[in-house]
Amino acid sequence: MGSWGRVLLGSAVLLAGCTTTGRSATPIGAAATTAPAGAAAGCGSRVETGVLPDWADAGFSGEARIPHVFGVKGEIVAVLFGHPLALGRDEGPTNKILWVAKPAATSPDPASPATLAITATLDGTDTRVTREVAGGPGPSVIDMPRAGCWHLELHWSGHTDTMDLVYAET
Repeated sequence: MGSWGRVLLGSAVLLAGCTTTGRSATPIGAAATTAPAGAAAGCGSRVETGVLPDWADAGFSGEARIPHVFGVKGEIVAVLFGHPLALGRDEGPTNKILWVAKPAATSPDPASPATLAITATLDGTDTRVTREVAGGPGPSVIDMPRAGCWHLELHWSGHTDTMDLVYAET
């Protein structure tokens, strides 16, 4: 093998060793991402900065580019109007989140409540809080009691998904 072949092979091996594995909240084919500021090592969801998917862009004009986070299964997206999310905002935008669920291929379970139930656990702690969005996925203001990476379990109309959201100190 020539010297260029060894350089290329060495570069490929080096790059392969630098990649990481772990949970990803980005469905295949999603747009550009940015790591959340202050994200903990266990905080797997990334804030997307690309165009919202067609199923989530109702009410937006053109190719809406607004910060958003996909659920791990891709069943829901949190559109972040108050990005970055923060504790105790006295001024500026609130922690407004528009929850948009992907249209289901099957009818929702009529026995399951339409309310979006959120169970959030602060990364690395036993701190757990619950939040609800009446009527199911839609507009909300979701505040958390402490800064950090929050692991969210989301339940609505017989559907479930998970994601991480980072709340920063103000």
